[in-house]
Amino acid sequence: MSILHDIPVLSLILLSPLLGLIVVLLLPKHRSSWLKTAAFIATLIPLALSLWLYSDYDKQQSGAPFDEQLNWVEVPLNKELQNGVSEFMFKFQYALGIDGLSLPLVLLTALVTAMAALAAFHVKKRWKSFFVWFLLLETGMLGVFLARDVFLFFVFFEITLIAMYFLIGIWGYHNRERAANQFLLYNGIGSAIMLLAFVLLVNTAGFRIEQIGEQANFIYSGSYADIARNMADPNAWVNMSPEQLDMFNPFQMTDTMQWVLFIMLLVAFGIKLPVFPFHTWMLKVHTEAPPSVVMIHSGVLLKMGAYGLLRFGVMLFPEQARDWAVVLALLGVVNILYGAVLAFRQQEFKLVLAYSSISHMGIVLLGLAAFNEIGLQGAVFQLVSHGLISALLFLIVGSMYERTGTTELSKLGGLARSMPFMSGVLLTAGLASLGLPGLSGFVGEFLSLLGLFESMRWLTAAAVLGVILTAVYVLRSVLKITFGPQHEKYSPLKDARLIEAIPMIVLLAFILLLGCYPSVLTDTVQYSIGGLFEQLLATRAGG
Repeated sequence: MSILHDIPVLSLILLSPLLGLIVVLLLPKHRSSWLKTAAFIATLIPLALSLWLYSDYDKQQSGAPFDEQLNWVEVPLNKELQNGVSEFMFKFQYALGIDGLSLPLVLLTALVTAMAALAAFHVKKRWKSFFVWFLLLETGMLGVFLARDVFLFFVFFEITLIAMYFLIGIWGYHNRERAANQFLLYNGIGSAIMLLAFVLLVNTAGFRIEQIGEQANFIYSGSYADIARNMADPNAWVNMSPEQLDMFNPFQMTDTMQWVLFIMLLVAFGIKLPVFPFHTWMLKVHTEAPPSVVMIHSGVLLKMGAYGLLRFGVMLFPEQARDWAVVLALLGVVNILYGAVLAFRQQEFKLVLAYSSISHMGIVLLGLAAFNEIGLQGAVFQLVSHGLISALLFLIVGSMYERTGTTELSKLGGLARSMPFMSGVLLTAGLASLGLPGLSGFVGEFLSLLGLFESMRWLTAAAVLGVILTAVYVLRSVLKITFGPQHEKYSPLKDARLIEAIPMIVLLAFILLLGCYPSVLTDTVQYSIGGLFEQLLATRAGG
């Protein structure tokens, strides 16, 4: 057995950014190089542990071979005790777990954050405060993908909102306050809906009985494992009617309530994804936030919406999700076409990439709507692939803006003459974004569309049209920047410095790795998706 099974590796991954945060707080605020170096080293620790964990992960194991649990919050309830009942209580745990669905996203988070920390060396003011919020943001993102208790998940989800609000509002561009407020408003509404859904889940599917001798404790648990087990068990109280029990059942989740919860989760995580028409806040963030923050936002934070939708929406409510498969596919096609058409019309490169993210998240929805193993693998692959590609593109955007002071397509051109390395990386990232075979973008799109083609051929054809449009707007903007007419005032520009070239090379290497050897990711995802797929098949057969 690996040494990783003998140490709390998940807690080390989660808490190492907090240790770095403490170090940053203790350093003098005028020592910018010390602060930046300490923050970067703090991001390398979860990256190294995540790579070690990924290489050691047993791909044949569909469950969660690494998990950690500790009682966290116990709240006794003021309820009248019945015969044989010793106590009613809410119980929430510090519960962490990893599986083939969350592990790639944990590694993606650690990798993108470490590369963004290098990009953040360009920050010009309040370095100490910036890296405090930056490391807190990383803790929240890692916690979202590791949490196995709904209350713990919600806490980490809110940490990311608070940290992003300050990172956008203080270090963003001209309209940063408006972008930060719009970000907080939309995502705050989504969080409120999610919290209400989680409360309903805890009070129904989270109910369990702990037998201690002749006494029994009635527990309302936030454990994801308890909730998922009860939802899948036809003999659990949550699935039993009063007639079946010959008594009043306050824990029953009726069909109507299941539909309400599924729609609430779809809206809550759809805002984060984002699903049209809940996308307007994201455009502001992509244009106003600093480049290192946008790298994380586009590369990781958007993926939290898809992860939550898959983990809580599809996995807990497979029957409702299956019945709404066409709706999910339609939303995906709308995202793809809407994002592609609007991206083609933009003259601001950051807005091109923002609408491109909307379009690419539509591919994820198509993979979820496919409801087969190929489609679900494609959805997860697309999440990781787009995270790497979008982070690389916004890294290049930040470097270009620092040199030219603009990202307007009409004011850029011919940069390949003065910046051949950066232009070459930009062109390769653009080709990955449009889905060129041999790069990671192709695999996620191909698997998602192939999975959907089995059941919804016309919608798949419409989605392919969006993929073709992607090639048009990506080549239009990238070729205009690199090989268009050169502006004379940009001729003396310097190419990428070492501190910029390193994250570009690292991200590009992962894009090439997944494009040429996709089983590095698909083998890890396959066995976790397999358990969900069996559940979906059982639901389909029962329906």
